[in-house]
This record gives sequence, structure tokens and C-alpha cells, in this order.
Amino acid sequence: MSEATKEAHARPDTRARIQAVALELFAEQGYDKTSLREIAERLDVTKAALYYHFKSKEDIVASLVEDYFGQIDELVAWGRTLPKTPESRAEVLRRYFDIVAGGSGVFRMLQHNQASVNSMAAAKHRSELFRERMDALVSLLTEPDAPLASQLRAAVALASVSFGCMFYADRAEDPAHLRATVLDIAFGLTGAQD
Repeated sequence: MSEATKEAHARPDTRARIQAVALELFAEQGYDKTSLREIAERLDVTKAALYYHFKSKEDIVASLVEDYFGQIDELVAWGRTLPKTPESRAEVLRRYFDIVAGGSGVFRMLQHNQASVNSMAAAKHRSELFRERMDALVSLLTEPDAPLASQLRAAVALASVSFGCMFYADRAEDPAHLRATVLDIAFGLTGAQD
């Protein structure tokens, strides 16, 4: 039994257990080659118990993306309560890093299964929703009516956080060093400071 499966069994939240095991199977064998039956078997639950929470694999993927978007929405709502200071920008970037780092498994799965997940009905809507959230985060990292160059620097800072988490997490010997390096780059682009 893998570590993700052990962790999923240890948690009392059935929905989260299903998501963790499905993500693990999607990573191991791909979205198309994974069935709901296999997810239920790995969880040691009946298909009926699985169907209670999710009617399809697409529903599971949608829930993973919705959970991620929910975290960003919470960050944006919190960030809007802050004054526009370099310290606030730093805290927004730190929290964004933590969200992305926590969701990197979902993004790797989406990336490795692009053909399958992009054909889902929600895929086009998902990119629009992602863009809205990125625009909201850019607004937290810039002044109102910021010039295009400032907006682009903020967007590149967010992209550097995402890229650093997704593509360098498995290359970095020390996760704390990766975090510090990525945030240093993002801070430099946005004028954020501790």
C-alpha cells in the first residue's frame, strides 16, 4: 500500500480519501485507464459508497479543481482586506506558494492527462475561472490602475511560483530552499518585502 493510500485511509473524510486515491491512480496509470471500480477497490469500499460522493471520474477531477479554486478565492478575499504594502504582497505570495505546493499533484495529473481532461465539458469553463482568479491575484500584487508593466511583473511572479512548485519540487533537495528561492524571485518581480 502506498503512502498516499495509507494517508487516505487514515483520514475520516471520505470525500478527501476518494480524491487522494483517485489522484494516486490517475498518476500511476492515467485518467483513461483508471475506473471507478478500481478507485473503490483501492479504498476498500463499495462502488455504491463511491457513487454517493462522485458519479464519475470527471466529477472527481472537477472536485479537485474546485477545491483548489476555493483556496485561491479565500486568499483573494483575505488579501482584499490588507493594505497595499510590500509586506502584504509578500504574505500573499507566501500563501499562494503554499496553495500551489499543496495542489501540485493535481496539476501534474492534469498536465499528464491533458487530452482526457481537456475534452471534459468543464475544461473551457475551468480556464476562464483560472484566469479570473489570476487577475484577482494580480490586483492584490499591484496598485489600482497599475501600468501594464506592473501587471505583467505580478503575473510573471505568480507564474514563477506555479512553475517552481510544479516543475522543481522533485528536483530540489530541500523544499525549504526551493520555497525561499521561488519567493525571492517573486518578491523581486513585485517589490514585496518581509
